[in-house]
Amino acid sequence: MECCKNIVGPQVRRLRYQRGLKQKHLAAKLERLGWQNYRAGVSKIEARLMKVSDFQQVYLAHVLKAGLLELFPTVGAGESVPAALQRLLAMKRRVG
Repeated sequence: MECCKNIVGPQVRRLRYQRGLKQKHLAAKLERLGWQNYRAGVSKIEARLMKVSDFQQVYLAHVLKAGLLELFPTVGAGESVPAALQRLLAMKRRVG
């Protein structure tokens, strides 16, 4: 999993789009809460190029008005966790 430093990035992007926020606006909201994060940082999170700590996940969920579980990809019924992670890695390869 070296290519991916987090698994929340795609959901952060989806939630940000749903809320009508630009990356710079999300970064500004995070900064007002005390997390020094710039637009480039939000971009890196969404591209899964930056690690996101559990504390940072709480910031993201709060700013995006989402539950913590909404930041994580879903595992389909009957799908094993390793299979779900492989699916996420395959998505990254197709996109990047």
